[in-house]
Amino acid sequence: MRNTAKLTTAVLAAGALTFGLTACGSGKDSASGSGDYSGPLVVAASPTPHAEILDYIKDNLAKKAGLDLQVKEFTDYITPNTATEDGSVDANYFQNKPYLDDFNKKRGTHIVPVVTVHLEPLGLYSHKVKSVDALKSGATVAVPNDSVNEARALKLLAANGLITLKDGAGSEATPQDIAKNPKNLQFKEVEAAQTARSLDDVDAAVINGNYAISAGIKPAKDALVLESAKNSPYGNFLAVKKGNEKDPRVKKLAKLLTSPEVKKFIEDKYQGSVIPSF
Repeated sequence: MRNTAKLTTAVLAAGALTFGLTACGSGKDSASGSGDYSGPLVVAASPTPHAEILDYIKDNLAKKAGLDLQVKEFTDYITPNTATEDGSVDANYFQNKPYLDDFNKKRGTHIVPVVTVHLEPLGLYSHKVKSVDALKSGATVAVPNDSVNEARALKLLAANGLITLKDGAGSEATPQDIAKNPKNLQFKEVEAAQTARSLDDVDAAVINGNYAISAGIKPAKDALVLESAKNSPYGNFLAVKKGNEKDPRVKKLAKLLTSPEVKKFIEDKYQGSVIPSF
């Protein structure tokens, strides 16, 4: 199994401290499925846009709804699920269904979706060319190294005529599943969080929407090609450990995440780079 992400020592240390504080605070019993749903709802989230959306709810909507919401930010794609599984946090908001299915299968976790909130279109970006046609033969393209997002990246390239995938190439497709590569593109597999930082070292990079936005990139404006939102399976959702779907705090947050106020916030703030899914 390939690694889905690698954390720095500093992030690991910060995560461990966060987990310790959380366990001493609100979350351990409720997240373990004991039925004790008292205390604040602690939600793990990627900084952008997930934590920003949650912070908007915390600052503007939660109090009126009777929800005590705490947001814990993580920069990787592993810890939010493992923390939800072990009860260090009550829920998470950062991922899509193909990624979660793959994660549960490979790691034996029991995380389930609650409500889908938004889509972050995957995009191809470059500091060196202005169009896909300008990519030269042998150009190097960075792609995320986790199985689901790498396959998603390759499908984006295939949908725009840069490569052709073999018949049957699915949600775990790798460069070995490429049938035709007319530009002889070379692929550099990097941690998803590092794809935006790799732009100066490669000819182009396929970047997840949240990491693009965090890097100051505007997907709706800057992408050479952008993933279609139509019928996309990659909507991002609120998730919990199985058995906690009926937690009244989770239900309150799910309702707020799909409220007209949050829809307007997403549309106004992200200008098409993040698209509401409700």
